[in-house]
Amino acid sequence: QVQLVESGGGLVQAGGSLRLSCAVSGSIFSINTLAWYRQAPGKQRELVASISSGRTTNYADSVKGRFTISRDNGKKMVYLQMNSLKPEDTAVYYCKFGINSWGQGTQVTVSS
Repeated sequence: QVQLVESGGGLVQAGGSLRLSCAVSGSIFSINTLAWYRQAPGKQRELVASISSGRTTNYADSVKGRFTISRDNGKKMVYLQMNSLKPEDTAVYYCKFGINSWGQGTQVTVSS
């Protein structure tokens, strides 16, 4: 019943910025943890950032200081602001809601 739709991916040069958005429907948004994951071809899906219902955040070491996760409970949206992008950030980025609800993903490509 829970649906997630990501947007905001695209092509950007190294050092540039993108903001990913995820719209969540079909559930009570405010009581659940939200997260962003990413996966490159042939590699394991990895946690990038998470944010709890109390707005406690957690980041992978590789993105700490460059990425910021936030949520808007009124709009039922979660965002990932990505600054100082590197080619190694290239991946499909997925929004996760609660325990096991996933979006379809959005492609982020960073050129050198």
